[in-house]
Amino acid sequence: MYDITALGELLIDFTPSGSQENGRVLFEQNPGGAPANVLAALSKLQKKTAFIGKVGKDQFGFFLKNILDQINVDTSGLVFSENANTTLAFVHLDDEGDRTFSFYRNPGADTTLTIEDIDFELIKNSKIFHFGSLSMTHNPAAETTLAAVTFAKENEVLISFDPNLRESLWDSLDRAKEMMYKGLQSSDVVKISEEELIFLTGVSDLEEGTQILSDKYRVPLMFVTLGGNGSFFRLREKTGYIPGFVVDVQDTTGAGDGFLGGVLYKILEKKCMIDSLTYEDLIEIGSFANAIGALATTKKGAIGSMPALNEIHTLNTSTEVTKENI
Repeated sequence: MYDITALGELLIDFTPSGSQENGRVLFEQNPGGAPANVLAALSKLQKKTAFIGKVGKDQFGFFLKNILDQINVDTSGLVFSENANTTLAFVHLDDEGDRTFSFYRNPGADTTLTIEDIDFELIKNSKIFHFGSLSMTHNPAAETTLAAVTFAKENEVLISFDPNLRESLWDSLDRAKEMMYKGLQSSDVVKISEEELIFLTGVSDLEEGTQILSDKYRVPLMFVTLGGNGSFFRLREKTGYIPGFVVDVQDTTGAGDGFLGGVLYKILEKKCMIDSLTYEDLIEIGSFANAIGALATTKKGAIGSMPALNEIHTLNTSTEVTKENI
């Protein structure tokens, strides 16, 4: 039995790594892809994980498989494409460590994932199935993703979803909303950024925006990430804000994925139905996830920046979070 299986993109993040004497920027090859980053966070916390996806039969694809193998993510569901290259993303960092992306994916191997490529037993034998919107930008991967989600739902596997908006990867933003709405309809746990909440609802108020998604798509549990300001949660009618941690930010790539990994880790540890989570449980989950997200920003790259349990506990206990101070 797997704790979590994730489906989606596995790619190379080329992250800025200084510059030459003539000022030309140097880029460092790092493994990335949001679903894989989530698995990396959970694998670092000793959870049993598996990945489903497609990479090119090239040096980047083999590099990515080796990385997942090294961090004990099951790669039996990873397929190599004979016809498409591994997707590449160049990460551009500003002075605050925040990033933008340039993608090379026309097509990327991850978008060519077919239903025939899927080992559905991996999903059936998992406690949680996780996916994001980037595997739904193009067919056949979009149809494959939705088939996997349907299968997970039919087999009563808890479903986690990350809208993960990357505007440049969509043919149109209307289609992005359409596919994200489909993802929301089937999900039990959703991690969404403040910007994505505004994109999907048209409102910036966290209470109102999450209420809209809760009412319309029946999403039981939502966490809104607020960068350095922490996070906000909604479980049905329970809502709350949890402050973030002050750290020395180097690179925010993977911070949201680390956050979600923390949420899913705590849900697994609680061993209870989502609707049984108390207000105190939600504060604990959010604070733990905030700590992972913060620590992930203190190193460059995503997969390699996920913290160990002792690091998380050290940061998390540095500021006591209670119902009274949120």
